[in-house]
Amino acid sequence: MCTSHDHDPGEAAQAGAGRRSFLRATALLGAAATASVAVPAVAEAAPAGNWRPDADSRRFTLAVMPDTQYLFDGPSINPAPIEASLRYLLEHGREDNIVFLSHLGDLTENGAKDEFAAIGKAFELLDRRGVGYSVLAGNHDVKSSTNDQRGATPYLDTFGPDRFQGKSTFGGASSDGYNTYHLFRAAGREWMVLALDWRLSENGYAWAKDVLARHPKTPVVLTTHELVVGDDELSSYGQQLWDQLVKDHDQIFLTLNGHYWPAGRATRKNAAGNDVHLHLTNYQNRYFGGAAMIRLYHFDLDRNVIDVETVSPWILGRAAKGLNELERQEIELSGDADRFSVDIDFADRFSGFAPVPARPARPASKMLIRGTAAYWRFDSPASGTIRDLSGHGNDLTVVSVGGGTLGWSADHHPDQPGHGSLEFTGFKSPLKGAYLRTVDGAPLNRATFRDGYTIEAFYRVPADWDASHNAWAGLVGRSGTGGAAGKTEGDPDEPLATLSLSDGPGPQWAVRPLNQQGIATNWGDETAREEWWHVAVVNDGRHTTMYAQSSPVARNPHATAIGLTTVGLPWLLGGYEYGGKIDQILYGRLGDVRIVERALPVTSFMTH
Repeated sequence: MCTSHDHDPGEAAQAGAGRRSFLRATALLGAAATASVAVPAVAEAAPAGNWRPDADSRRFTLAVMPDTQYLFDGPSINPAPIEASLRYLLEHGREDNIVFLSHLGDLTENGAKDEFAAIGKAFELLDRRGVGYSVLAGNHDVKSSTNDQRGATPYLDTFGPDRFQGKSTFGGASSDGYNTYHLFRAAGREWMVLALDWRLSENGYAWAKDVLARHPKTPVVLTTHELVVGDDELSSYGQQLWDQLVKDHDQIFLTLNGHYWPAGRATRKNAAGNDVHLHLTNYQNRYFGGAAMIRLYHFDLDRNVIDVETVSPWILGRAAKGLNELERQEIELSGDADRFSVDIDFADRFSGFAPVPARPARPASKMLIRGTAAYWRFDSPASGTIRDLSGHGNDLTVVSVGGGTLGWSADHHPDQPGHGSLEFTGFKSPLKGAYLRTVDGAPLNRATFRDGYTIEAFYRVPADWDASHNAWAGLVGRSGTGGAAGKTEGDPDEPLATLSLSDGPGPQWAVRPLNQQGIATNWGDETAREEWWHVAVVNDGRHTTMYAQSSPVARNPHATAIGLTTVGLPWLLGGYEYGGKIDQILYGRLGDVRIVERALPVTSFMTH
């Protein structure tokens, strides 16, 4: 860029000691000497091997490099900083799962052949390893008064489509060569970087719209040189780009640009009513022309967040030799504009153009794996007897307390085999609600599971679930007390087995195994309200492990626990007995429940 937008008065404070807590290696602090160090003239060789990002990992990184023009300015060309940044990407590619690099334009100061020859050679570091990257022309790379119909230039000679032919991420270019699109796979899906020229012509807009139309389900990061001019502010050209392209294309969820400084952010609602995050990143006004500083966008689709950090690999690599005063300030930027997180519910954000299909219901027969002792699902309202779909006769009947009834809902865990759930309305005082019990004489009532077992259930509690009225209700449990079984250690009135919801709420499995007088307890963590949860209790004949969402909980006891004690009484769903009498009834929804007479691996749970 020719001139800055505004200087940030908080920039000096940002460069202070507070940044040090973010340094990527504690050794850097000890190396921060005041002595000046000569700038290395050449880069070290890139590490050997091919570039292979993990295309299925739900954590990946998009690297961004803004204006590097002051490093490629006529007689003062110095490729060392940019080469350090490119080597950094190669060296940290596996660790950070770096999938792509986007340069935001103004690669050079004057757009001259020798300048482009130098930066073109630097990017050969990536070419040799097959790394996916995009570049685009800024106003210093081409004649600023022209648009993408300008014809031949040194930029096009160096970074035109011919350079990218054969690269696995290259999708194509506009006929003029100044606009390109790039496709990469990450988190198990396709993503696009749409790299647009300094100024789009009518042809350029038409080309971009056609690219988007040909990839209707692909999320898009749009890169260009000018768009955001400052916090919550677009430039006049940026507004044009928004109005003519971004606003009406829901696929574009993030835009990145340089040109202005200091760094800033804006958010706009597009025509579909969704947020588009528009980011300005440029450090050419800082020490050593920005020293080819890079912005790392760490996508995490499990946490639904993009964590952003800004680092200078060139300075990081020099720290062991001692840094000068300005280098110590620029190792890593920790201000709000440079280190932040963007919360995005990716599935929801992309649902308008690429909805995640709902998992269909699975036939009950598919759930009847070897050793299935009982399987209940609630695809329709409970009326009369609820059949045990395993065929073993462990049918359920409804028991009403205080006139309570069971409701039904089509609501279910997204990975639940059956698409329905029963709605329990239990209340502690006065006790009211309805629960389920196995019929007298059901084989399950006598089973001891000496060789192991797996008990699975899906549940969800409402927002107004209250521990004082709803805690300790059972999801699945066995009637009969420890006292009745002759096991009086601890509280003899506690039931022989219960998978209950604690006052968190969180799942708790409390049982009297065959080999113990006392109660063995597995404690789960608190589980959020208004969310579906899957819980599994797995005993391999020796030890018991509880899982929530297929993940083991922390408090699983190490003591040997063999089988389950029984006095031949029924099992309960949604109810909890104390002293042989119903004491608490579930308040919430209960989905499929399955009991298997062996330990199952996680891959055999009903969620898989």
